Amino acid sequence: MLRRVPAQNLSDLVRDAAAATPDKAALLFHGETLTWAELDARVSAAARGLQALGAAPGDRVAIHLGNTPDFAVAYFGSLRAGCVALPVNTSYTADEVGHVLSDSGASIVLTGVATASLVSAPTVVVTASQQWRQLLADRTAMASVGGGEDLAVLLYTSGTSGRPKGAMLTHRALLANLEQAAQIDPPVVASDDIVLLVLPLFHVFGLNAALGSVARHGATGVLTERFDPVETLELVRRHGVTNVVGAPPMYVAWSMLPDVGDAFSSVRLALSGAAPLPPAVLHRVLDVTGHHVFEGYGLTETAPVLTTTLMSEVAKAGSIGRPVPGVELRLVDERGSLVEEGDPGEIIVRGANLFSGYWPDGADGPDADGWFATGDVAVLDDDGDLHLVDRRRELILVSGFNVYPREVEEVVATLDGVLEVAVLGIPHPYTGESVKALIVLEPGASMSADDVIAHCATSLARFKCPTAVSFVDELPHSATGKVSKGRLRELNP
Repeated sequence: MLRRVPAQNLSDLVRDAAAATPDKAALLFHGETLTWAELDARVSAAARGLQALGAAPGDRVAIHLGNTPDFAVAYFGSLRAGCVALPVNTSYTADEVGHVLSDSGASIVLTGVATASLVSAPTVVVTASQQWRQLLADRTAMASVGGGEDLAVLLYTSGTSGRPKGAMLTHRALLANLEQAAQIDPPVVASDDIVLLVLPLFHVFGLNAALGSVARHGATGVLTERFDPVETLELVRRHGVTNVVGAPPMYVAWSMLPDVGDAFSSVRLALSGAAPLPPAVLHRVLDVTGHHVFEGYGLTETAPVLTTTLMSEVAKAGSIGRPVPGVELRLVDERGSLVEEGDPGEIIVRGANLFSGYWPDGADGPDADGWFATGDVAVLDDDGDLHLVDRRRELILVSGFNVYPREVEEVVATLDGVLEVAVLGIPHPYTGESVKALIVLEPGASMSADDVIAHCATSLARFKCPTAVSFVDELPHSATGKVSKGRLRELNP
């Protein structure tokens, strides 16, 4: 344990790491090494600089940056100043950025040269500028302002339709999830680990599960601004990365490279989240690297980790494992009653890691007893391991019968030549809705719509089988690799 007393403000983790191992590498980036002492000094400088710009406790500071040391400085500096950090997706359009800044009331935006033209706010600071250098001039140690139940981070969730909503995460919630993960055996991150920070830090998975864990344990993070299979694999090899916190598209790409086994020789633990990992890819990674990829499940609203196959006796393909320590989980029906054994039910959760509702008034947060309905449907197998069925909001109703898109997607994915598939409900004059499959084929593969429908008919009830099949060059993805059903609906109305 690095701390003698529990942290109250997330930025305290940086100070504690600096006190314990000041000269140890905190972040590695393009040949630059930032020690924990240097990072802590820059965090204090950023906090003082934000105060000099007029930022007061509770003010929202938008961080519109990629995976660079400046992001970490801006993030922890905002928290140390008592402000609310507002990480903004760097792939957003100007309209999307404008909505987030307007809805949140952000008064300060920290951004890069390439993205500065997309933002508009009372104060905009470009990190490569003289203003940013002056902002970081005073590196005198500074005590953190606030913590505990104070709002720490405002993260806008993508959702499946409509405008994103801001999930309100307190210092308590973020710190609680780090402590929950720290109780897992084997530990997700330890102090001597070197963690690949490739997931975007504006996403809760990269922000707290990855960067937050590095700070919590005083480990070392290797930052990279984008995922390139060859370049990131070289970073793993060069820096002796021990922990990979990734998403399915990363493992798909790596598994096809001939030297992935050699590069992964230093890896202790490989994790995947944000979207289901195809079983074939999981087995391929195991074959070529000797590593299981442990899958997890969580939400922006839960800071984020709820379950992981690290908690299971065996890491099964297609499973999301069991709840992490400190998280209560139930499967309930539409009336809120516990489902019968073996039946699917909506996941509801309770724990110290839950958010405080949506911005600005805390709407739709946990109920009076602390339970939060995730909107996800799962089933428990005979061993006590969870398997996601689908999002309740993505249910397709065919003649009144429920069709879960993921169930159909898993069947289609077993066809040789299918690289990726997404299933949507489309209007039907007689059944209300019917099932449509959009398929990306592997290079050189060939099949017809009839082939897909016939294959599904061998495993699925007739009402679940696709009535329409489209072959597409690619599917739209979110920043963490999950198929964006909202954008898919826009492209396929």
